Amino acid sequence: HLTTRPSSMPNTPTPSRPSRAPSRASADGTRIGDGWGSRRAYRCQCGRPVFFQNSVCLACGTPLGFEPRRASVVSLSPGVEPGSWRLFGDASADGPVYQNCGNLDTPAGCNWLVEREAVIGGSWQGARPLCVACRLNRTIPNLRDPRSGELWRKTEAAKWRMVSQLLGLGLPVRSRIGEDPQRGLAFDFLRPDPGGPRIVTGHHDGLITLNVEEADDAKREAIRAEMREPYRTLLGHLRHEVGHYYWDRLVAGSAWLEPFRQLFGDERQDYAGSLQRHYAQGPAADWPLHHVSAYASSHPWEDWAETWAHYLHIVDTLETALSFGIDPIEVQLDYEAFDADALYRPDDRDATRFLALVNGWSELAGVLNELSRSMGLQDFYPFVLSRDVVGKLQFVHLVVRAAALGEIA
Repeated sequence: HLTTRPSSMPNTPTPSRPSRAPSRASADGTRIGDGWGSRRAYRCQCGRPVFFQNSVCLACGTPLGFEPRRASVVSLSPGVEPGSWRLFGDASADGPVYQNCGNLDTPAGCNWLVEREAVIGGSWQGARPLCVACRLNRTIPNLRDPRSGELWRKTEAAKWRMVSQLLGLGLPVRSRIGEDPQRGLAFDFLRPDPGGPRIVTGHHDGLITLNVEEADDAKREAIRAEMREPYRTLLGHLRHEVGHYYWDRLVAGSAWLEPFRQLFGDERQDYAGSLQRHYAQGPAADWPLHHVSAYASSHPWEDWAETWAHYLHIVDTLETALSFGIDPIEVQLDYEAFDADALYRPDDRDATRFLALVNGWSELAGVLNELSRSMGLQDFYPFVLSRDVVGKLQFVHLVVRAAALGEIA
């Protein structure tokens, strides 16, 4: 686990390429993808490409780690203290000093770094502290079963990618265990015992529960087919459930609440009854006109969580594409573009750029779907954005931006 990387992407020397391709302008000069997520293209100090979960460069052997404040995989040199690291080439006496996350040598294989000034609880000396992402864990599966370790590793990989994006967007990410007991976030990653109670993935009061059996591709696919879902992934689960957390954190009791009700509906309607009706009767026939998924039509809270998850999907995937030099504006598809009338707030200062993002995504997703079909796979993005959904996506964007910048609705 110390050198995890896609086997199909060899390290090839391309030191002259920039680490991130600049986002390119649309016809009206609008740029997309500038700072609305975390870049995903990284390079070692030797110039070779490295990837999000690498802890060592396979080309030159340089130690690597993910630095959450920089939102980047960085090259490292040994520090003065045993077990410590400095940024490669940093000769400054007052530069940052790091340790590996305490979960590096576990089945999870976490490659995130902990800066000395960011240690919470315990001591810098002795047992390695946990990184900002691993500190969110309240419960992990019983690792005496090797299979549990494998399922946990896959679950953590999805969580790290999500948490890195949340940090890149400037959203508050604090652990409910020790950092912020009242408003923080925590995870219970559970594996059901044979004959034991069923574990239901969900969110309650800042605690996200996930059944790690969903990390088994065959089991997850069987559930997806049984529930007639077009898409089901660990990352999708986590982004959906964290959407519920941020609704509680950013919308409930805030100036966003009434606008939310006007756009998504009144969340005070019976939640349990709404879900029961959804599963018994199915969604309304016109749900694609108003919601990003059939499940989103079940209740305003679920509409928010599904829209939130798709906002994270879109922003992260576009940012990744731009990082590797894939420009959606140059995609050769003539889709009918959304205009300002589709937006929740068409006069917002980011409105033109947000439209460029949504329209760029529609074209890129169309090409990615065709590539998936060429491989005999299901569609990469099996969803169609309607005008109502675009307005809801902009609403989510405005809430995220306000939280990151400390703005008032």
